[in-house]
Amino acid sequence: MLRRVAPALAALAVAAACAVALAVRPPAGGPQEPVDYVVVVGVAGLRWEDVDPQSTPTLWAAAERGSIGALSVRSARQPTCPVDGWLTLGAGNYAAWRQGGASDRCPPFAVSIRRPDATGAHLPDQRAVVSLNKEKLPWGAVPGALPESVRCTVAVGPGAAVAAARPFGRVDRYEPTLPTDPARLLASCVLSIVDAGTVSGDDPGTRRAQARAADRRLARVLAARPPSSLVLVAGVSDTDAASRLHVAVADGPGWQRGWLTSPSTGRVGYLQLIDLAPTALAALAKPAPQRLFAGQAAHRVSGRPDDLRAAIAAPADADREARAQRRIAGSFFAVLTAAQVLLFLAVVPLLRRARRHAGPGGAAPAPRRLLAVAETLLVAAALAIPTALVADLVPWWRSGRAGLLFTAAALAVLAAATALVRAAPGYRRTLGPVAAVAAFAAAVVAADVVTGAQLQLNGVAGYSALEGRRYAGLGTVGLGVLIAGVLLGAGYLAQRVRRAWRPAVVVGIGGVGVMLVGSPYLGADAVGAVALTAGVCIAAAMSTGGWLTLARLTWATLAGLAVTVGFAVLDLRRAPEQRGSLGRFLSTLGEGTGGPAVHRTGAANVTTLATSPLTLLALLAAVFVWLALLRHWGGLKRLYGIYPAMRAAAAGIAVATLIAGVVALRVLDHAADRTRPPVAPPSPPRPAAAPAAGPAPVSPPGPAAAPAAGRDTAPTGESAAESPAAAGGASSPTPGEVLPSSPVDRVI
Repeated sequence: MLRRVAPALAALAVAAACAVALAVRPPAGGPQEPVDYVVVVGVAGLRWEDVDPQSTPTLWAAAERGSIGALSVRSARQPTCPVDGWLTLGAGNYAAWRQGGASDRCPPFAVSIRRPDATGAHLPDQRAVVSLNKEKLPWGAVPGALPESVRCTVAVGPGAAVAAARPFGRVDRYEPTLPTDPARLLASCVLSIVDAGTVSGDDPGTRRAQARAADRRLARVLAARPPSSLVLVAGVSDTDAASRLHVAVADGPGWQRGWLTSPSTGRVGYLQLIDLAPTALAALAKPAPQRLFAGQAAHRVSGRPDDLRAAIAAPADADREARAQRRIAGSFFAVLTAAQVLLFLAVVPLLRRARRHAGPGGAAPAPRRLLAVAETLLVAAALAIPTALVADLVPWWRSGRAGLLFTAAALAVLAAATALVRAAPGYRRTLGPVAAVAAFAAAVVAADVVTGAQLQLNGVAGYSALEGRRYAGLGTVGLGVLIAGVLLGAGYLAQRVRRAWRPAVVVGIGGVGVMLVGSPYLGADAVGAVALTAGVCIAAAMSTGGWLTLARLTWATLAGLAVTVGFAVLDLRRAPEQRGSLGRFLSTLGEGTGGPAVHRTGAANVTTLATSPLTLLALLAAVFVWLALLRHWGGLKRLYGIYPAMRAAAAGIAVATLIAGVVALRVLDHAADRTRPPVAPPSPPRPAAAPAAGPAPVSPPGPAAAPAAGRDTAPTGESAAESPAAAGGASSPTPGEVLPSSPVDRVI
């Protein structure tokens, strides 16, 4: 009876553990104080290494007063060139000015800006850009979604014009250069976007001069800022093929001396370029077009050091580590793959000679010393990835020879870990090496996850913030190591207890692993938690003996579904800004905008599978198991027969890996069927509406439009000068309403 109900008990226990893990969340930052104006000052290419009290005193003072963070500037193209960065800022989503893949350099900033009147401007290419992003790019971005969410926007400079242009090309108020006294201009609309210049190149002197010029423009903006205003300073893009982390500063009421973070990153001190648009609207207390924005509103988190130099050193150091990680990670995994393949080839003759033959014609066994060396090398190869994580405790990226220092640190940690494993109690037993390696690997990854995944962020065996895909929790490599370590460790311990208690041991250890993987404030990987749940239940069902039957596979599937439903129900009950990745994904599906999210998830997973040398290593390992270890001389069949709990662990690993891989591949397979937002029925024409592209006659203002010191009586501080002509020829909508003449209205 126990054997029959064990899979059901496993499913219920693991599902309950996942529900508890999802329900326990530390308190998040509260909403920020609303303001009347938001001014976004963008400087393409500005990095934290460019900021100092001598060259950029104004920016230094703003950073000291406000909140700071490291800005990831990913757009729809790599690298994110200035025009793509400005366009992504205005779209609140991954956007691109032109279609194309990655390039080695950024083209010159060449955007046609026409001045049909003395007030605003017009971008004749905007309609084609909107069409490109909606129909040919997978992200579902609508350039101009940010300015379309307010009634009036000021743009200063060509980059700001790209960000402030409405989907039909109109820029409400435009100045090609920043006036000497911009106070009246900045107070004319609730949202102002200022292009303060570009900081580019590798020459320190040139960068210092460009940063100084941008700082002088920022000084004029801050001196003329309207009352009750939030100023966001952002390095909106890269300037060459090298992706970097950039400056982000929020200076205004409620943003004093903290770190910037966003639900889209889940990492304190990090936010994305796509987060700036929802942040601006949240500060103005205006609703954001959730169907169009991919980012989340940033908020302030306390805990920043009082010394600004120490605070700035953190994002600058993260940028250096991320750059070094991109150079070294490929070489590390290539060397690891080559070493593993050589070990596979070297082990085959040793396995054949290790099998004892009857009679005098049998092959002589291999020397014990040779077997000990081979075993040590296999243990070291199995420990390579977790020791690479531990090696990131050494700040190797700060050295002039980062690759050499990382190699030395990784080899030293690997030697110590290998010696520790060989000295572990019970190593001389048959399953001793496997148990010791599994325990070490799982302990390293689990400890890193519990302490905030600091070793995986920008680590050689982790993930990079420059990629713009993951900023917190478990990465793909860490997930694989944890799944294997948890299930092999559970199988070893289950093998050492009575047969009736084996399912309970596997479920207990596996449940802890599922909580680590699935908790949104630990591993933050809902798909990984579902996959590990299925693997745990398969291992629990098979730990008492037998093979993978249809009934056991069915129980594992039901357990995965139970965990998924538990995650979904609890996550969807939370506020939208507090939901995890699964809750946000299901919300987009319910709104009819899940296609871009599906594509982002699938593309990230499949890119990792297709480009990582570990994929080749996994395929070669499967071939090695099939052609060598499962042969009559390979020994694996005999081990499975003697130790059924280890066979159960291996089956659980295979099922978990297969589920995680199939989910990623199926997601990308259906990503082309992009779900588009529902098209609203056409609304009756409004008498005051004008054609979308051309200038419209200005209607005489009514009594309610009479200005008071340049502003109307709206509580948000809307300007009375926001006339139909300034708003692109449309009648003034209510706050948060989308103009009827724009493509955004047709999209929504």
